[in-house]
Amino acid sequence: MSDTTGRTKDAGWEVGVRTTVAAPVPIVWQYLLGEGLGTWLGEIAALPIESGAGYATKDGVKGSIRSYTANSKLRLSWQPDDWPHDSTLQLSVKETITGTTIGIHHEKLASRDERRMMLGHWKNIVAAFDQHFA
Repeated sequence: MSDTTGRTKDAGWEVGVRTTVAAPVPIVWQYLLGEGLGTWLGEIAALPIESGAGYATKDGVKGSIRSYTANSKLRLSWQPDDWPHDSTLQLSVKETITGTTIGIHHEKLASRDERRMMLGHWKNIVAAFDQHFA
């Protein structure tokens, strides 16, 4: 693997993972922002969807909503309490022939090590999505 894999010109380090599940987009989106919210974001009662609205999970991740498009895409700032910087997280869904592809894109990561750590984290998250929809 290249020393620069995952490095962008202006957004630091980034990582992206996706999976396709056998369920329609509205069902997947409802899960991601409802019952499955704790799986990818952490324990939180509900996530606001208004642009600029802040959020905080019980395990210390905080941020704000950057943009929201129902049944399509959610962009938010994402900062665990032990990180000195925030990052940008995008969750997207797209209809496919076999169901719905869920994509997670995480950018503005500080280093190759942080990218490697988050790649493992998000791979575990999409594996949990696969298990839920299996």
